[in-house]
Amino acid sequence: MSVDEFWNVVAKARESAADPSDAEDVAEQTLRLLAALPADRIAELAQPLWDLRAQSYGWDLWQAAYLINGGCSDDGFEYFRGWLLTQGRETFERAVADPDTLADLPVVQRVAADGWFDLECESMYGVVWDAYAVVSGSMELPSAVTGRYPELGQGWDFEDDGEVRRRLPRLAALFMD
Repeated sequence: MSVDEFWNVVAKARESAADPSDAEDVAEQTLRLLAALPADRIAELAQPLWDLRAQSYGWDLWQAAYLINGGCSDDGFEYFRGWLLTQGRETFERAVADPDTLADLPVVQRVAADGWFDLECESMYGVVWDAYAVVSGSMELPSAVTGRYPELGQGWDFEDDGEVRRRLPRLAALFMD
């Protein structure tokens, strides 16, 4: 299966969710849809999901998660990227290309105004493995995913207000002013 097929499943999950902005509901619907497939078809989605996870692994998106969630550990960044997957392909691709576009999302604006919940979805981050386990009884996929996360390179200080405002001006305006 391809990345396109993965995004098609997510789009269907968002359509069947009572509230497509509810990441946990979208993840549950994604799991339900995947679990209706044969095990070998589910396993084929592990690589596209891995590729999307690797594509979204970068400093600027991590800083966006740090701002939005009021801090962000390694695990927190994984769960944030799980949440981002539940938002659909267009939002995901736009945010990966320019994390500052997350400032356009109503849910991000609500977090900025209310500040009482994190945008995370651990279950979406591993939804293919979970669906495979439901269908096959094992989390051991028949073939391993290939690839590694990209090297992040030189980091920058997430606490440096000037650097944050320079890199993510719109999110900084929401979360730092």
